[in-house]
Amino acid sequence: MAALEENFPRGGTRKIHKSEKSYQQLVEHDNLFDISNEEESTKRKKNQKGPAKTKKLKIEKREGGKSVKEKLEILSVESLCEGMRILGCVKEVNELELVISLPNGLQGFVQVTEICDAYTKKLNEQVAQEEPLKDLLRLPELFSPGMLVRCVVSSVSITERGKKSVKLSLNPKNVNRVLSAEALKPGMLLTGTVSSLEDHGYLVDIGVVGTRAFLPLQKAQEYIRQKNKGAKLKVGQYLNCIIEEVKSSGGVASLSIEQSAISTAIATQEQNWSLNNLLPGLVVKAQVQKVTQFGLTLNFLTFFTGLVDFMHLDSKKVGTYFSNQAVRACILCVHPRTRAVRLSLRPIFLQPGRPLTQLSCQHLGAVMKDVPVQGFFNKAGATFKLKDGALAYARLSHLSDSKNAFRPETFKPGNMHKCRITDYSPMDGLALLSLRTSVIEAQYLRYHDIKTGAVVKGTVLTMRPFGMLVKVGEQVRGLVPATHLADILMKNPEKKYQVGAEVKCRVLLCDPEAKQLIMTLKKTLVTSKLPVITCYEDAKPGLQTHGVIHRAKDYGCIVRFYNDVQGLVPKHELGAQCIPDPEKAFYAGQVVKVAVLNCEPAKERMLLSFKLLSDPEPKNERVGCGQKKRKDVGVGQAGLLPVAEQVFVFLFPEQLVDVKVLEKTKDGLQVAVLPHNIPAFLPTPHLSDHVANGPLVHRWLQAVEAGQDPKSFSEIQPGMLLVGFVKSIKDYGVFVQFPSGLSGLAPKAIMSDKFVTNPSDHFVEGQTVVAKVTNVDEEKQRMLLSLRLSDCRLGGPASGSLLLLSQCLEELQGVRSLMSSRDSVLVQALAEMTPGMVLNLVVQEVSEDGSVVFTGAPVRDLVLRASRYHRAGQEVESGQKKKAVILYVDMLGLEVHVSLRKELVNRKAWKLKKGSVHQATVQHLEESFAVASVGETGHLVAFSLASHLNDTFRFDSEKLQVGQSVCLVLKTAEPGVTGLLLAVEGPAARRVLRQPCKDSEMGDEGEGADPALAAGPRKKHGLAIGDVVTGTVKSVKPTHVVVTLEDGVMGCVHASHVLDEVPEGAAPTATLKVGKTVTARVIGGRDVKTFNELEKDGHTVLNTYSASPVEKIQQYRAGQTVTCFLKKYNVVKKWLEVEIAPDIRGRIPLLLTSLSFKVLKHPDKKFQIGQALRATVVGPDSSKPFLCLSLIGPHKLKKGEVAMGRVVKVAPSEGLTVAFPFGRTGTVSVFHVSDSYSERPLQDFSPQKVVRTNPETKSKVEDPEINSILDIKEGQLLRGFVRSVEPSGVLLGLGPSVEGLARFSHVSQCSLPKKGLYSKYLPEGRLLTARVLRLDPSKNLVELSFLPGDTGKPDVMSVSPELLVQKQEEDVEVKERDRKGEKKRSPKRKEKKNQKGQEEGELPSKEQVRAKRPGKRERLGSEGAQESANKRRKKAGPPEEEDSGVEVYYREGAEEEAAEAEVLPTGTLTKPAEVPRLRLSSGFFWDVGLDTLTPALPPRGENSDSEEDEKPPHATQQKKSKKERELEKQKAEKELSRIEEALRDPGRQPESADDFDRLVLSSPSSSILWLQYMAFHLQATEIDKARAVAERALRTISFRGAREAERVGGAAESLSKVFERAVQYNEPLKVFLHLADIYAKSEKFQEAGELYNRMLKRFRQEKSVWIKYGAFLLRRGQAGASHRVLQRALECLPAKEHMDVITKFAQLEFQLGDAERARAIFENMLSTYPKRTDVWSVYIDMTIKHGSQKEVRDIFERVIHLNLAPKKMKFFFKRYLDYEKQHGSEKDVRAVKAKALEYVEARSSVLED
Repeated sequence: MAALEENFPRGGTRKIHKSEKSYQQLVEHDNLFDISNEEESTKRKKNQKGPAKTKKLKIEKREGGKSVKEKLEILSVESLCEGMRILGCVKEVNELELVISLPNGLQGFVQVTEICDAYTKKLNEQVAQEEPLKDLLRLPELFSPGMLVRCVVSSVSITERGKKSVKLSLNPKNVNRVLSAEALKPGMLLTGTVSSLEDHGYLVDIGVVGTRAFLPLQKAQEYIRQKNKGAKLKVGQYLNCIIEEVKSSGGVASLSIEQSAISTAIATQEQNWSLNNLLPGLVVKAQVQKVTQFGLTLNFLTFFTGLVDFMHLDSKKVGTYFSNQAVRACILCVHPRTRAVRLSLRPIFLQPGRPLTQLSCQHLGAVMKDVPVQGFFNKAGATFKLKDGALAYARLSHLSDSKNAFRPETFKPGNMHKCRITDYSPMDGLALLSLRTSVIEAQYLRYHDIKTGAVVKGTVLTMRPFGMLVKVGEQVRGLVPATHLADILMKNPEKKYQVGAEVKCRVLLCDPEAKQLIMTLKKTLVTSKLPVITCYEDAKPGLQTHGVIHRAKDYGCIVRFYNDVQGLVPKHELGAQCIPDPEKAFYAGQVVKVAVLNCEPAKERMLLSFKLLSDPEPKNERVGCGQKKRKDVGVGQAGLLPVAEQVFVFLFPEQLVDVKVLEKTKDGLQVAVLPHNIPAFLPTPHLSDHVANGPLVHRWLQAVEAGQDPKSFSEIQPGMLLVGFVKSIKDYGVFVQFPSGLSGLAPKAIMSDKFVTNPSDHFVEGQTVVAKVTNVDEEKQRMLLSLRLSDCRLGGPASGSLLLLSQCLEELQGVRSLMSSRDSVLVQALAEMTPGMVLNLVVQEVSEDGSVVFTGAPVRDLVLRASRYHRAGQEVESGQKKKAVILYVDMLGLEVHVSLRKELVNRKAWKLKKGSVHQATVQHLEESFAVASVGETGHLVAFSLASHLNDTFRFDSEKLQVGQSVCLVLKTAEPGVTGLLLAVEGPAARRVLRQPCKDSEMGDEGEGADPALAAGPRKKHGLAIGDVVTGTVKSVKPTHVVVTLEDGVMGCVHASHVLDEVPEGAAPTATLKVGKTVTARVIGGRDVKTFNELEKDGHTVLNTYSASPVEKIQQYRAGQTVTCFLKKYNVVKKWLEVEIAPDIRGRIPLLLTSLSFKVLKHPDKKFQIGQALRATVVGPDSSKPFLCLSLIGPHKLKKGEVAMGRVVKVAPSEGLTVAFPFGRTGTVSVFHVSDSYSERPLQDFSPQKVVRTNPETKSKVEDPEINSILDIKEGQLLRGFVRSVEPSGVLLGLGPSVEGLARFSHVSQCSLPKKGLYSKYLPEGRLLTARVLRLDPSKNLVELSFLPGDTGKPDVMSVSPELLVQKQEEDVEVKERDRKGEKKRSPKRKEKKNQKGQEEGELPSKEQVRAKRPGKRERLGSEGAQESANKRRKKAGPPEEEDSGVEVYYREGAEEEAAEAEVLPTGTLTKPAEVPRLRLSSGFFWDVGLDTLTPALPPRGENSDSEEDEKPPHATQQKKSKKERELEKQKAEKELSRIEEALRDPGRQPESADDFDRLVLSSPSSSILWLQYMAFHLQATEIDKARAVAERALRTISFRGAREAERVGGAAESLSKVFERAVQYNEPLKVFLHLADIYAKSEKFQEAGELYNRMLKRFRQEKSVWIKYGAFLLRRGQAGASHRVLQRALECLPAKEHMDVITKFAQLEFQLGDAERARAIFENMLSTYPKRTDVWSVYIDMTIKHGSQKEVRDIFERVIHLNLAPKKMKFFFKRYLDYEKQHGSEKDVRAVKAKALEYVEARSSVLED
């Protein structure tokens, strides 16, 4: 609190001493302490008794505190607002708009529809009838530059280029809207427009509602004669009018437009002007109130105060103004909100109706240096003083290149700057300057700066049908007509010229007055060095220049030059011979070279000629074997070639033309130049840039002549194969032209059998191709072609490959023979060398890239080079002698490629057979073929890389590399003159890459390349395998380490290559740290990932890439132990992904990682990424490139082996189906589930549960294993499961394949009347105890007995059949309810009492769910039993305290017997962990207490019904003592408490439908729980149940919206239905907004937009919808749409919501859109509501987050100078102080405190006064 008092001292507690007051006078106060005139007058009255001197001092103190500079700030675009009335001057008049000059250098635009309503109506009529109206004048006829007009601001918008545009209106109804009919007084000066012509005058629209203004004809005669040149006034004409008479209370007004009356009109107080209806342009009498260096303050019309800025002072009286001086002033503008009035004292404005005379300045566009600053204005700009003494002004945006570069301190008065005059403001009489570097250095600032014929650079703005718009300068734009986009007419110019591209143009015409700039892009004109003709005076006879044919007529051609200068080429001057039809020989837009014959500038006539004066005389000469005569063209000159002796066309040297083949000769081709079929000859050497390829093209063209060569479209049929060449390549396909001149399109889809991304990657222009016709359109003269090999291949790939190879080598041999005839010794030596020759060479030098240069050849200058690969790792020194073999002779580069590899130098002299298949290694690669060496012998073989003319594209993975192994089929047995055997490549699958290819199978599990390896450009290196390098560790990953070598090359050290011995569980890469220097050996390279595989020094060099990963994996054998490194755990596939080596990967299935259920449940806790593991190879998978591994030893499913599996199916009464790794499955019989049989042996098992087969236990085996009848002995007591009830008895299953029969006489002591009733008592699967009566192994017969006397157990028929049936029916109902997804609980059953006095036993209702204790023969152990065995064993009581079943009491006759009965099976299996309901443990008696109740327990691991723990039957009949009954009662209560605690356990996971039903009842609104419930059913593939649960969820959950609906439905078509239902049951707006968010997050923007439009119609009164929609649009970058949404929101929402909505949109603009627009919105709000502190606070918050410190301080400075309540001011001062403490310096903090102190003192002085 003390600190707060220090920062903000309380005011009004003490009086200020006089000395302190005198000191305060010297402190400059801000506007915050201004006192209004009303306060002054009040204080004068109070202090009238005091001396006058004291009053004067106080007034001066207050006035001195005013910031005069801020009050007199000049106008800026930001200070303009809609509805502001302002005086302007017409600066430019265009056809559709007026450019208006506004005060203080501003500028606005008036559309043609904003003149008046009558003129707009006329325009609409003209548009409707599509012809001009006679009485409708154009804008240039209605307005002239210099006219003063009254305007009203209609809007201030931001253009697409980010500049602010001011839209104005001259419509009188907008300008004079503030006037009413009653306010009209005689003498008022108004403006209006002529609305109609009447007999005696004109009706004038003055915009006053209810007033009819009439201008008599006699009052308009003077104006018509002087101003209108005697013409009558027209509709829309703008007039300055004086009201002469007002009648009918303003209903009728008589006007006058006499200039004498208008120029002397003055607004007086009698006319009752107010600040509400004050109009610009009025002249008033005023009195100077105050004089400052920034302007004047005036009093006018007695009550009003206005400002005159320095720009609008009378230039002749500057410095002579004084207080109380009487002046005349003109009103410039009136702000509609602040009522601030600005005036002008310039004499030109003091005579209304007179136009401004000076509209420009003479130095416009000039660049001036060292111009001093006159004054600086924070929000507007700065003024400068030019050398001639005139004042100039620069806007704030033109003071620097950008906002960040702006420094206000550099614009102190007197500072010098370099600037350029860019414009002139007629309203201010000032030149406008710019200090921007781009403007100062701009070549063209305005149209006047551009000269016709100049070459300019521009940027493409847009493409239109009539041409292309090009931006040349900041305010200069030009048009390139469609005919001038190229030398020829373009059909699709938009494909060549993209928006934003830079172009080089030449100016054809420039009219600065009309702002018209016409340019050309014709290359001949742009690059022409000849003189240009811009006027007729420039055309001198004999002058040669370029022009464009404008029209071709029968009398000649009209050629146009620059500035629309044109001339005629007469018919006889078109060529050396007469051209009878010029219209066919020439076309409009054709560029020609002409010579001037004669010119008459006065008559604008010019005669031209196409026959250039310097042409030599043509000579007749026979060419080739052609019979026609033609003219030869001189070298370097243009000439004429006759076509059919009639048509003449210009051909220029170096011009590219299209030709078609007419005839083939021995030396070349007779061709015709298209499109005019000019005969020409093409020599064979000129068929290609490469001499060797000339004969190849010549030969293939022979096939065209001999084969199919259709001459027209009518001859072409689909399916034809044609040979042509690629004419052009487009993004959508390739155009192929054929020798006959026809052409077709090969679309991208059928261009290749491979996927085509870019057509230019597959073909090049001029390439010879074979095409198959797929479709022909004769009418449109179009055809579609296919270039796919599958369509165009005639023979097999081997034949085509061999043909191409033979032709290529023959051409090389031809070139070799040509070279041998040369005189050069070097060339002859090259011609004699052939591949395979062994030379003795001397090492000259070793290059930096590792290659070796040799000498020792016959010629000194001959270069022989061995690459790094062919150096073969040998240590060589300069001067050392080596043997090398020639691989290839480069006859273009004059270089010989040799190899030092021993297998090539010492090749074996074995003879190879033709047609034999060999594995070869690529030794050298050329563009069209490769040289390889046969692995066994070292012979050099050549094979073609392509198998067809169209086979030109290779993916990176398909490209061969030196050192790669390929499979070749020999086609020749002896090397010819080329020195090479010829072969064709075998299957590509036989290739062995030097670098490992990433197999597609590993794509899912392989991770992306290391960012450290992928970053940066690829660097070439000269490393070889075996090199020892030193590098620095860049990054450490779990399985590899990235190393940066000394030369910047990236390398990678795998975890297996870090340590010599890796302990199990260790992480080798953890031993290395970033920045550590390591030494490594290169063991391979990976070009794909741009890094080398490195190995720590000390290991042997291994060529890891000599074989593919698949071949390497085959080297591992099952049972082999390997060390691998964990890469990641694949949760979806449930396996561990490991790496054994850099290119060898493995997988460890989860079931093979451990025999512990705990590890299998949480493998991520046991295994860490990068950890070393010892694994056993299970076996390689031949189809996939990875090893199958195991961490628990060899995985062999043999008898007696312990294995982990996963339950996939539970079959009641039969057993389980268990899945093992690698797709193997097995079955577990119900007898092999446990050593001790139970009533429900499969209840603990569910699908996907992990089990262990053959676990070793030491538990007692209660039920022996019976696999055959030999395992049974007579008299033996066994247990088994009822299989069925047969006519002869009951079948009891004793083992998987052993059954016993109990005849009905041995089943029960009770005999049933019908045999069918036995199946009700003994359902399938019931567990019974039986004694073996007789065995017959021969008949495989086992006879059993269930009688109590044999088994010692209760009679199997001790249960009422009616109750048993009821139980079975109930089970069926439960099963049906589960199927339908319902969750009804079973009703309580009521017990009935026998009326005869007999007590019948009740249906055993207790279901004990207890897992058996595992025994020695147990086949399966479940993970649930193992995890909870110890806990349950502790909780469980002793065996004798547990109930083993249901006790049933029954009587027969007088003798009462009691027996213990077992639980009857219900016929249905419950879920594994189903929580049992409370059951009765005995029959129902009225006198039974709590001691007879034994609750059902959750699953436990103990078996309580073993035979040794059973009590004899008579034990239950003994009467219990009171103490025993009390103990049993306490035990029962404890058991009930234990069950309740188990059910209340929050960590207990639901495992059955009943569990989920119980949970959703307790938490009905938990969507996660409902989703888990659905997933439970989906996991069991019970789709209907899952959908039923989903329906329940939607009915139950209070609101979860469309997201649950989409999850539930699973399909798009059901989403709308569920959504509509959600809208019905929940709050609609929340559902709509939630679904819109889901659409936006899933990038379904179209659906989101449609949904928002629905919401705007339905919830238009909800502001949250508008704000959400605005944010959605801004996130998508649609700022314009968001602005329109804001306007619509303001129209629909009530006014009280407007401020909140505008504030929210401004915040969204700050966060997602344009910060400048956000600031403009806040400024606009605060100018209207300056005391809204909440808006100020939000504005400050947003600026702190998104603005600069200067902007934040500017806002704080403004807000602390507001006239607000002290409490609010204290809040803002505290925020300002906190901000400076956090971001500012001590000086800034002290300054804020000083301002706070000033505020307190000022408030205190006010209170004192």
